[in-house]
Amino acid sequence: MQENIESKDIKVAISHGDYNGIGYEVIIKTFANPEMLSLCTPIIYGSSKLASFHKKVIEDNFTQFNLVRNSTEAVTNRLNMVNIYFQEAKVQLGTSSPLAGELAHLALEHATADLLNSSVDVLVTAPINKDNIQSAKFNFHGHTEYLADKFKAAEVLMFLVCDNLRIGVVTGHIAIKDVATTITKDLIVTKLKIMIASLKRDFGIRKPKIAVLGLNPHSGDNGLIGKEEIEIISPAIKEMSDSRELVFGPFSADGFFASGKHSQFDAVLCMYHDQGLVAFKILAFDSGVNFTAGLPIVRTSPDHGTAYDIAGKGIANPDSFKAAVYLALDIYRNRKTYDEINANPLKYSSKNDKGKDESINPFSEEINL
Repeated sequence: MQENIESKDIKVAISHGDYNGIGYEVIIKTFANPEMLSLCTPIIYGSSKLASFHKKVIEDNFTQFNLVRNSTEAVTNRLNMVNIYFQEAKVQLGTSSPLAGELAHLALEHATADLLNSSVDVLVTAPINKDNIQSAKFNFHGHTEYLADKFKAAEVLMFLVCDNLRIGVVTGHIAIKDVATTITKDLIVTKLKIMIASLKRDFGIRKPKIAVLGLNPHSGDNGLIGKEEIEIISPAIKEMSDSRELVFGPFSADGFFASGKHSQFDAVLCMYHDQGLVAFKILAFDSGVNFTAGLPIVRTSPDHGTAYDIAGKGIANPDSFKAAVYLALDIYRNRKTYDEINANPLKYSSKNDKGKDESINPFSEEINL
């Protein structure tokens, strides 16, 4: 990770998710290592009573919570906690409950409010149950849709990240039967533009190379199994290529990842949720991160759900949550650097041996001679 911005000064808001799942366990395990506390200033939005319950269940005797009234009181080198609920809450590990959904939403509301007023810098969300969180105040398919609405983003991109593996999806949390009618040329172009902008600003890739997968088996076999590739996907790819972007495809999805073709690209755009996530979770389940590209703020989450089946057993792997914290910090710093460079281009130029200006912008697409 880059060190040009002091990591410990970056305030990481953490919404506690569904308290009957593994959220508190992976949060506690992540920050049990004192080195993690030197990387950022974490602030959990949740309940100290619930957190203490989980500490006892997993037999953690070391983690201490620094209770603060609000994020402005958070201190470095401590695991800070903002209580969003002061009453007793019955914990039913591995079980869905209405109160767990209500408190998951409440934590998210408090964290996003602080993001909106800039009292925290990034958001890492612990897993929610997409069913029990539903209410008159939360009518979304998941975090992605909620945050898009909260931050007034017309379109966002669900971006799954693990090291150099990056997978985005055109359609997210919708029924399979609705995928073909939802996909349009304009939607694919929009998602590709978000992906390209994110790869440049968030990941520091100057000229990203992107693969686009087909919708149908064998990418439609030239129209024999479906015409979406011919009528929708290929025209979208052509439009981007005509704009000098490195976008290729459509590739047949069935063998794309198994053959290792994904390693030849900076990112892959899939047509629907499971087309991308099945492959991603096979390749990077323990350390994968879900990043919402296209938002004005940085939000990441572990690439797993509430995991009710192992809640309270002390065996949850924190690597994905830890990776979500790392990625949030990296993207935050990358954005700061990118924005500073583009605001002060002359500061990042020098003279070449011919006396002409030469860009030394690490984010630029080409050298200006």
